[in-house]
Amino acid sequence: MSGEQHFDTDFEQQLRELLVRDADIVRPAPAPYPAIRRRGMAERRRRVAAVGAALVALTAVPVGAYAWAGGNGEREVDTATPMTSASAPRSTGASPEETGPARPAGDGQLLDGITFAQASDGLRTCLAAERPSSSLGIKLGKAEDYRILLAAKSTGDSNDPGDGFHVVAVKDEPAGFRVICDIKDGEASGINVSARDAAAADAGPVVPDPNAGDLYRQSVIDQGQWKLPYRWAAIGYVDESVAKVTVTYGDSTTDPAVLDHGWFVATGVVHQQVDLAPHIMGYDSDGELVYDSDTDKGYSRELY
Repeated sequence: MSGEQHFDTDFEQQLRELLVRDADIVRPAPAPYPAIRRRGMAERRRRVAAVGAALVALTAVPVGAYAWAGGNGEREVDTATPMTSASAPRSTGASPEETGPARPAGDGQLLDGITFAQASDGLRTCLAAERPSSSLGIKLGKAEDYRILLAAKSTGDSNDPGDGFHVVAVKDEPAGFRVICDIKDGEASGINVSARDAAAADAGPVVPDPNAGDLYRQSVIDQGQWKLPYRWAAIGYVDESVAKVTVTYGDSTTDPAVLDHGWFVATGVVHQQVDLAPHIMGYDSDGELVYDSDTDKGYSRELY
């Protein structure tokens, strides 16, 4: 072997050694699985903590923030003073926008110191108490569907002890629909429901409500033993042609009765036992008699 060939052989051997050593240097080290696992667990804990913080933030959204529809129909946001869920006042169950019934034609239909607010609350209580039991297919609706027609003291009797007050409220649908609610000690103790179609088909221009006798009579059990003085009321329907209604009951006369959106309302106080139902008369704008309950075959003068 010549000297040049020997040099090449030594050079090639050294080069191979260098390549092997460099290969060991650049060869990737084994994956650090313990370190990766620790890093993954740390990352998961960080994400869990972030999610928890987000949930806490959701419960702290200002209670006073709400969405409403603006005049252009787009939803806008109004923000009030922030309150956390822990400091927010508990709901009373009544919406701040909750509306009540309409007022009667005059304050004279609110009797015996009963305020419009008390009459409205009584109506609302009555409707709420009776709504679950309205199994006759009658939709009583809400208090805001009605207009207060009358509020007056009610006198208890042997059949229904305890004094309270009546609330008479009406609404347009169905026609002539009305309720008489009896309120005692702040609670509903009964409801009377009727509509104009309960009257005779050939009724005249004045129609005494055929189912409103509880407003002017005490129980038949107490015949001859009424609690006196006694607050009475009579209601019914009137046509547009009727300009005046008068009502006489025992020693008490209402002249004229209130005319309120197609209804008449008469009230008074009797100081002696009454034997006959109210005597009702109606007149047109010329003062002509157009209705007399004494000649109305569909109206019973018998009180019991």
